[in-house]
Amino acid sequence: MKVIQRYFTTEITRSVMFALAAFLALFAFFEMMGQLEQVGRNGYKLQQAVLYVVMGLPGNVYELMPTAVLIGTIYTLSQFAARSEFTIMRASSMSTAMAAKVLMRIGLGFAVMTILFGELISPKATEWAEKLKLQAQGASLSSQFRSGMWAKDVIKDQGLEGNVTGSRFINIQAIQPDGRISGVKLYELDTEFHMARMVTATTGVYQGNHQWQLNDVLQSDFATGSKDRSITEPVKTRKLPSLALVSEVTPEILSVLFADPDRMSAYDLRAYTKHLEANNQRTERYEIAFWKKIVYPLSIFVMLALALPFAYLHFRAGGVSLKIFTGIMIGVCFQLINSLFSHLGLLNTWPALVTAALPSLLFMGLAIGALWWVERH
Repeated sequence: MKVIQRYFTTEITRSVMFALAAFLALFAFFEMMGQLEQVGRNGYKLQQAVLYVVMGLPGNVYELMPTAVLIGTIYTLSQFAARSEFTIMRASSMSTAMAAKVLMRIGLGFAVMTILFGELISPKATEWAEKLKLQAQGASLSSQFRSGMWAKDVIKDQGLEGNVTGSRFINIQAIQPDGRISGVKLYELDTEFHMARMVTATTGVYQGNHQWQLNDVLQSDFATGSKDRSITEPVKTRKLPSLALVSEVTPEILSVLFADPDRMSAYDLRAYTKHLEANNQRTERYEIAFWKKIVYPLSIFVMLALALPFAYLHFRAGGVSLKIFTGIMIGVCFQLINSLFSHLGLLNTWPALVTAALPSLLFMGLAIGALWWVERH
């Protein structure tokens, strides 16, 4: 059994890596075609475009891994069937359960690889690629809204601890590639939603540990909700060179507003979801993305289960090419259905775990049905 395990692992790994490399080359070509349209604009050079495309490849590895595993495994098993090797293995008492066990062991390595790319390599590479492009073009991140980017925060009497004394709405016009913010406005409300303070600042620099330093500050304090008619100055305005701000909003949270949730790590998604929950904001989109990150590596085992029935199918002509084409179609359908269910779950407010797991469960059911059919015939 160890010899068979080693033989399967070597052949399937070689085929999967070849399929993955072919897909990456294809995706890199199309991405490069899109980047060439921007080369020469605002100082964006060809070498920077190439580096941007290369840094985007880890994200493609994560997305394409299940499909590459499916196609590579189908090709290998089809070759075994064409050379009658699989028939000899079955005649040597290798059952379907044993073959499935061999494939699942191989899938464990690919699942770990998918997790590494999805959690560590791809998010950082995507972040660096975007910063590289922005720095090359001398641009900054800005919101699609004319009023800028908005975030909500809570105010506590002891920084990040203690009792909640109000809420804060943060408006930012732009984020620089180095994390600095510009065009900052803060609107602070008390617990009864009366305006308590308004702050405008030209720039802001993150100091670490949830602390910001706002520069060139104009602060207006409101005598909100007071019934004392002796107050002659309801608004006090003063200008400050700088102001320290303690907030749960960090550069990582701000960058989430521009990032694709599918390219974020599960850790970042969970942290941002907790921030939204603390501020009573909608979290469905990020919860679905989080559970997709958890479930997606398990789709490797689903793809291997789908590939196993192809070892039992025999065609007189065009067998291997037909099986590979079928595998490509199944992989494409899986990706489309996975994306479709994300939108359907968001529109119909399905539970996030159900939305993320349902496509894999459907294809696993298809794999079990196919195995039952080939066993019967």
